[in-house]
Amino acid sequence: MSKSAISCNLHDYVEIACLYHYQVKLTLRDRQTIEGKAIDTLSSANKCEYLLIDTGQKQQIELNQLKKLQVLTPNARFTEVIF
Repeated sequence: MSKSAISCNLHDYVEIACLYHYQVKLTLRDRQTIEGKAIDTLSSANKCEYLLIDTGQKQQIELNQLKKLQVLTPNARFTEVIF
């Protein structure tokens, strides 16, 4: 797990997705895709930041593993962010 943080600008998009509980599709750096509802951001004791996503069960996705975030919720404030 890497400790490098994403930029504040990109972090803001993740926070907005959580604030509105957007349904999202995440593409990770390893090309894995995950769909679910953005719930919250978390920080660990070792300073890693995570997106908590509800896919039927809650998963923590390390923010610096994100490659793309697509918002599936209609009429969202944004539709896609490339990390």
